[in-house]
Amino acid sequence: MNAPAKPDPTDAATPAAAGATPVMAQFFEAKARQPDALVFFRMGDFYELFFEDAEKAAAALGITLTARGAHAGQPIPMCGVPAHAAEAYLAKLIRAGFKVAVCEQVEDPSEARKRGGKSIVRRDLVRVVTPGTLTEDGLLEARGANRLAAVAVRGGQAAVASVELSTGEVECLTTSREGLASALAAIGPSEILVPDRLFADEVVSAALKAGGGFVQPMPQALAEPAASEGRLKRLYGVETLDGFGALSGAEVAALGLIAAHLETTQAGRAPALSAPRRLGEADVMAIDPATRASLEIERAQSGGREGSLLAAIDRTVTAPGARLLAARLARPLLDPPAIDRRLDAVAWFCERRPLRQRTRDALRGVGDMARALSRLALGRGGPRDLACLQGGLAAGEAAAGLFAAAAEPLIAPPEEIAEALAALTPKADAEIAAFRRLLDAGLGQELPAQARDGGFVAPGVRPELDQARALRDDSRRVIAGLEAELAAASGVALKIRHNAVLGYFVEATARAAEPLLKPPLSATFIHRQTMASQVRFTTVELAELDARIAQAGERALAIELETFEAWRAAACTVAAPIQAAAEAAARLDVAAGLAEWADDVGAVRPVVDRSVAFEAEGARHPVVEAAVRRAGDAFTPNDCRLDGAGAGGPRLAIVTGPNMAGKSTFLRQNALLAVLAQAGGFVPARRFRLGVVDRLFSRVGAGDDLARGRSTFMAEMVETAAILSQATPRSLVILDEIGRGTATYDGLAIAWACAEALHETNRCRGLFATHYHELAVLEGRLAHVANLSLKAKEWNGDLIFLHEAGPGPADRSYGVQVAKLAGVPPRVVARAREVLDRLEREAGAPAHLEDLPLFAAAAPPAERHAPSIVEEALRALDPDGMSPREAMDALYRLKGLTG
Repeated sequence: MNAPAKPDPTDAATPAAAGATPVMAQFFEAKARQPDALVFFRMGDFYELFFEDAEKAAAALGITLTARGAHAGQPIPMCGVPAHAAEAYLAKLIRAGFKVAVCEQVEDPSEARKRGGKSIVRRDLVRVVTPGTLTEDGLLEARGANRLAAVAVRGGQAAVASVELSTGEVECLTTSREGLASALAAIGPSEILVPDRLFADEVVSAALKAGGGFVQPMPQALAEPAASEGRLKRLYGVETLDGFGALSGAEVAALGLIAAHLETTQAGRAPALSAPRRLGEADVMAIDPATRASLEIERAQSGGREGSLLAAIDRTVTAPGARLLAARLARPLLDPPAIDRRLDAVAWFCERRPLRQRTRDALRGVGDMARALSRLALGRGGPRDLACLQGGLAAGEAAAGLFAAAAEPLIAPPEEIAEALAALTPKADAEIAAFRRLLDAGLGQELPAQARDGGFVAPGVRPELDQARALRDDSRRVIAGLEAELAAASGVALKIRHNAVLGYFVEATARAAEPLLKPPLSATFIHRQTMASQVRFTTVELAELDARIAQAGERALAIELETFEAWRAAACTVAAPIQAAAEAAARLDVAAGLAEWADDVGAVRPVVDRSVAFEAEGARHPVVEAAVRRAGDAFTPNDCRLDGAGAGGPRLAIVTGPNMAGKSTFLRQNALLAVLAQAGGFVPARRFRLGVVDRLFSRVGAGDDLARGRSTFMAEMVETAAILSQATPRSLVILDEIGRGTATYDGLAIAWACAEALHETNRCRGLFATHYHELAVLEGRLAHVANLSLKAKEWNGDLIFLHEAGPGPADRSYGVQVAKLAGVPPRVVARAREVLDRLEREAGAPAHLEDLPLFAAAAPPAERHAPSIVEEALRALDPDGMSPREAMDALYRLKGLTG
């Protein structure tokens, strides 16, 4: 979308027409162009916010709200933040869900003064900061992606497009409307652009809520095919989109939404974007949001990275490598040859430990070239970003050189590594070689963060710059010489000083200055200012020198800025090979890092094929094992064998065992092995064979969704319904304690029916953990069902968990013993044992629960002992058959027995 037209400040429809000052008129103009954003309005060294913007920002940032001047007879609410610390405040506002429009001063105040005394500095919107368009290091997580996504639906087909603006990566894929949730979950966007009419679609709306990013409604007109195609052509500077492949109408619409958003937020700056990489729904494993949260693939359920699969296996040494590893885990592949290419690279590094260590050491110097390039392309970069490109290209070439030095004549590197090495050494690219020479010769040693600070061009590069610097830097010596001359000529003790108002001036004490105010010295010393104890003068020579020094500093900075712009343009010219080199370094980093992790934990190469097998021997949970090892303990490995065809093992395994025995760990462990293997990593096992899993489903753990009016049981049933309706014969399903949130018989019936459906209808590989031991009989009723159990033993009244999975059902759940281990009060545990004993003794136990005495749990259970003589005599009495006299006699006899 084109940037909105600037409103006329004199238009009666704008607030500026109501007698605003010129500066406030500029603010109103900016606000009218971005009415839903907070306007950061640059005034000197601060960004100021006014009116409602100030009230919102002050509350979100915890800063003071003040007032400045008046508008329409009312004080103007105002708050501000220092320009040098603006990034930290921006980050806080973005996290709080705000958009921020940055209105900068776009000319020097001296230029404004040339137009007249009452002229004000020109200001304009230079960008709109939203969650998905961040590029600054201070606003981004170095090892995490920050993606802007867009959703479009045309002709019943949905598409998701995404851009990582900080690196220039662009992707798109087509899917069904039902597949949107999984597609968005795989991307993990920070911001999602959606045509406003799609909010009425319940399926799309549910997918957006599950996507987790900030949802930005867009006018439907922006998603129309013709307009989207035109914006996409402008974004890439092409005449046709044919070079991007056969993009569907929905893909063009989604990419067009992104192009519209970038045109608005980047104020016409063209980012350095790669061509859209098209993905198919059949290219990656589908993992819905609930499953991702349950398995803690990229984030733990606490929301942090620690405790996730990604944190457990990440041994990368660069931020781009960490982001690539996260992307691979988020979207495991479905094509065995493509998976094998990744595994070949990991195996190569596993077999060559010395080369792996040298490569990792070299890659540490690569830096984050893709993000540096993006900042330069958008006009937000500085000299240090150029240095990042300079050092990154050199470090990448050095890393590639290690392979040449260690070349094995009869063994070529695997394809994944060979392609990366070629991208890191673009010897045939004359432009990239010239760019490197330019930076090698031109960049200085001490580099400022911003080009406007100067001092980054090396001496000898621009002779005119050296001359301007000499005059600027030698000013102290020249001024000292002139001071000595004036003092000698006048015979007065004086000093030459400088301030921002007067520039250079001669200063003497009031008594010493008296001769300077009288002829003949008054002809040389021109009076400027009288202070309480000093008098200030200038001379013609000093005024001329002041002008030359000021001009020299300004000229030196202008030359440096001109040089920086030339270098920035050169970087944009070679953006494609730089992006390729950055991606290549990340791929080497991921392969070497996975090999490092595999060596650390004893992981092996999986066999991934097109069968429907799942064969794990001696497998371990990668996250839990890491935690156990840190505690100094050993993890108990387990086997698991499934076969969708039912030939090499059961299609469905019913998993039983005590609470705390490790059923949930066992289930998650096997699901994570599939993710790791198809992502191209080794797996912690003795042996692992996997037939590719097209969809992975996990229903493990309890959780409600109160915001949507769903209880724990309802949320469980919604997720179960999605599994039963979407799982295919190539899917892997893990279910934990389905039916536990309702009445016993209802839960058992639901669990039974779900197990049958998975086996007979979905025909997928599955692990079904339950405490309904009645389900064990399914092994004899269904052709491809088997029982597994996690073992435990009782020893001297205590429960010992073995964490071993073996064939056959568990004999009991040991719930009371687990309650004891959890610290439930002994009297409650004892009462629970009593109730359990009674229920287990009596047939049809649930029907007799009402016979249990009310409030019995409030009293400690009686100790069991042999009946006393009094109790025996009392039991022999028949109160209903006694006369009053006989009852009195019996009472005295009982009293006599007590002695």
